[in-house]
Amino acid sequence: MSTTPQNKIKRPLSPHLQIYKPMLTMTMSIVHRITGVILFLATLLLAWWLIAAAAGPAYFDFVEGILTSLLGRFVLFGATWALIHHTLGGLKHFLWDTGRGFDLKTVELMAKGSIIASIALTFLVWAIAYGVR
Repeated sequence: MSTTPQNKIKRPLSPHLQIYKPMLTMTMSIVHRITGVILFLATLLLAWWLIAAAAGPAYFDFVEGILTSLLGRFVLFGATWALIHHTLGGLKHFLWDTGRGFDLKTVELMAKGSIIASIALTFLVWAIAYGVR
């Protein structure tokens, strides 16, 4: 059989997002990667804060003012959530490394639990940090 343009074999395209229906587990995988990037950026903020502390009170007050502003707190709140969510995802992967938790029901339960737990723990951390009891 020749493969001239008239009788060219039609091969399937590689699967991509237009073919796959978004699933919770796929979304969680993408979010895990995004939280890794957020944590990298948050580490830069932490380094900036530490450098400001070493630079002296005037510069530290400047940086502290930025980080405690409404926008700064929003960024720090998001970084807190990213840290907790990424950690829970890492614990899930650690469980998978032991060969457990691969059945679909458990995978879905862990994905939903990770979302709920990361949000709840983030609010708990911030409530404790600000003395809300």
